[in-house]
Amino acid sequence: MNLFFQQILNGLTLGSVYGLVALGLTLVYGILHVPNFSHGALYMVGAYASLTLMTSLGLNYWVAMLGAGVVVAILSVLSERLVFHPLRDAPPIHDKIAAIGILLFLEAGIQALYGADFVRLPSPFTGVVEFAGLTMSSQRLLIVVGAFVLMVALHLFLKKTTTGSTIIAMAQNREGAFLMGIDANKVSMMTFAIAGALAAVAATLYAPINLVYPAMGHLVIMKAFVIIVLGGMGSIPGAIIGGMIIGFAESFGAFYISTNYQDILSFALLVVILSIRPEGLFTKGVR
Repeated sequence: MNLFFQQILNGLTLGSVYGLVALGLTLVYGILHVPNFSHGALYMVGAYASLTLMTSLGLNYWVAMLGAGVVVAILSVLSERLVFHPLRDAPPIHDKIAAIGILLFLEAGIQALYGADFVRLPSPFTGVVEFAGLTMSSQRLLIVVGAFVLMVALHLFLKKTTTGSTIIAMAQNREGAFLMGIDANKVSMMTFAIAGALAAVAATLYAPINLVYPAMGHLVIMKAFVIIVLGGMGSIPGAIIGGMIIGFAESFGAFYISTNYQDILSFALLVVILSIRPEGLFTKGVR
């Protein structure tokens, strides 16, 4: 039985990371209807930004996480202003091609600066927490708690603040929001900034128990897309629940079936659920 609950803890860890990445992705899609394939590269840049701030500048883990969030938020806003905004009236395929171009550009840039070697982000949380016969590393516990706090904070921001309400209004009816005097450019930049910061924090939380390398965002962004399709394109509750579903599926699948099929299970689950509920688990739209 302890092994069963251990897999629940592992699933919570994976689901928390996937959920944070998917939240940023679904926010951007909900506002601009842009499938931002470069979001995985932003996740990767967040890990390298934290690594640089900690190893080269000697900053502590929390300051490095905050700094990485700022760096990636700025980078995300620049991509919106310089790439996606000029393409707002272009055919939809142009956004997709541009996003892939940003992805390749960022990966090439990081590889030129840091090389292709695998490195690990140091963490001050190296201990182990034991409770009721279950063990969990401090870093994994931090991932779960940190992701939960950020998800709650984002929910409160969207529901309880005027600025958050403008994001929801833009997602529900862009033209109506414009007629009400909402600045579409300001909301778009803010949405990209939030999405970038979430990706950077997710990378900084997960990197100490994973590896940092230029292509680290590939699998994460693929699973994030699985999650937002599974949960309903643009749905924030769908991104959170979808992330947990994928995390649990991978954790239990790896333990009870085989680690060789861990990644395949995510896509198999997507096919099964969409065959039953094609619109996803939740209604589309940022809520």
